[in-house]
Amino acid sequence: MNDIVAKLSKYKIVPVIAIDDPDHALPLADALSEGGLPLIEITFRTSAAAAVLAILRRERPNMLLGAGTILTAEDLKAAIDAGADFAVAPGLNLKICEAALKNNFPFMPGIMTPTDIEAGMTLGLQYFKFFPAEAAGGVTYLSSIAAPYLHKNIRFIPTGGVSAINLQDYLKMKSVLAVGGTWIARSEDIHAADWPRIKEKCLEALKTF
Repeated sequence: MNDIVAKLSKYKIVPVIAIDDPDHALPLADALSEGGLPLIEITFRTSAAAAVLAILRRERPNMLLGAGTILTAEDLKAAIDAGADFAVAPGLNLKICEAALKNNFPFMPGIMTPTDIEAGMTLGLQYFKFFPAEAAGGVTYLSSIAAPYLHKNIRFIPTGGVSAINLQDYLKMKSVLAVGGTWIARSEDIHAADWPRIKEKCLEALKTF
């Protein structure tokens, strides 16, 4: 987990991707890497997710691979089997957390309340996805709920409504490890194979901090 946290802290932005065509996996990964973000979260919102992760693990072994939208133990197993380095979820499902811990697999469940945070802490978890970030109250809300846990080194990855516009506001927070964002590689850009545009979005985002 320490190596994953170090990389997330270094790059600060996790491109969150819904991809439905495995043929797009490699050019997408290359566009992200060339733009300075050699990491990716492939969400399990499409049936291609596990296949894409497996391709990237085999062909781009140095890329940090995350699996997102892990809603079941089956999703978690598929992510592990495909070679993901870590996984995240929109909510805190105790069964999935326990399965991840049993497999010694880095997992960051989603939280939105202090109760969620403490449920995760009870399991020994330290890193959480804050979702849906903007709809829940954004920086102001996260600052409030994170404050009681700063001395415990609890850290968050805000996702949901994070964009180039509010990116800096989140990254200034001590409690934020990194942010997750779909704006880096939107579905329409992937479908259009507009890899230069995706690369440019990476470069633009990295200039903001």
